[in-house]
Amino acid sequence: MPLSKIQGIDGQVTSNLGRRNLIINGAMQVVQRGTVSSLTGSSYGGPDRFRLGLSGAGTHRILQSGTVPSGSGFANSWRLDCTTADTSITSSDQISCQYRIEGQDVQQLKKGTSSAEKVTLSFWVRSSLTGTYVLELMDEDNTRHIAKTYTISQADTFEHKILTFDGDTTGVLDDDNARSLQIQWWLAAGPTYTTGTLPTSWASRVDANRAVGHNVNLASSTDNNWYLTGVQLEVGDTATDFEHRSFGEELLLCQRYLFNGDLQCLGSADSAGNIGLCVQTPVNLRANPTLVSFSSALRGALIATATGAAFSAMVAPRVTISVSNTGTGNTLVAGFGGSCSVHLDSEL
Repeated sequence: MPLSKIQGIDGQVTSNLGRRNLIINGAMQVVQRGTVSSLTGSSYGGPDRFRLGLSGAGTHRILQSGTVPSGSGFANSWRLDCTTADTSITSSDQISCQYRIEGQDVQQLKKGTSSAEKVTLSFWVRSSLTGTYVLELMDEDNTRHIAKTYTISQADTFEHKILTFDGDTTGVLDDDNARSLQIQWWLAAGPTYTTGTLPTSWASRVDANRAVGHNVNLASSTDNNWYLTGVQLEVGDTATDFEHRSFGEELLLCQRYLFNGDLQCLGSADSAGNIGLCVQTPVNLRANPTLVSFSSALRGALIATATGAAFSAMVAPRVTISVSNTGTGNTLVAGFGGSCSVHLDSEL
């Protein structure tokens, strides 16, 4: 077969598009935040780029797991555990796994034009609960959505799912760094989301239609869990083999949205002990970040107590952090340098 062609999972031959997967960290390799526990609201955690959507439906934990489909070529999965149950899902209670994409990364979908492309989502999923689940795609720029159901037939067993969605000729996606497209795996849904008609074709978003047919409550017991790996979103109506990328490449892609680690920094200070530090991230951050945490060990400057650390400015890839220093007896000079640990969040 020529290199210009590639064989799909089902044996079809299609164009070899290269760089097919629109998902970052779909193999769940990169995990900069680690395990996040005792969650009662929406949060990122576990493998990068995948987010828990949660409102009024128990308490949960997100982590990276080594439980994977046998022989699939994956070593990690995104795992959600219920740690405090909620057996009565009411009103707008919901649990979901979410993935968000910048508008400038999905222009090839040609959404909002007569040439709008179909997209195919494939993934491996496992749960302690069998039943019918809903998968929803959301256009955040034009408040539109489309959804399909899938079934987990056997408990505690990975199953491979392939869902193809029609293109949408209404609503152009913004060509910018904001959230334009969201994938949502529903895991529990209150009646706010289940009393209408499932939008199997693109339509204006109506909450009552979003999760119609979903009949699983992942919060029903602390024995419940849900796993996800091998996530691939690609243009067209054919699911191709998963596009594996190196850990190093996935890490750099993830660091556009989150950096959590050690960097060299340069800084200066005024007579009042206020410090300005400049760090350079490995890649340009998506947007001005939130400084989640900061610590430093600076040469040429003793910092007894550093308080009020905050993001100050960014001229990518350089980020300036301001620190109000309340230590006494410090000698602070211009041009000092050293190392610092920073957690910068620029997620969608």
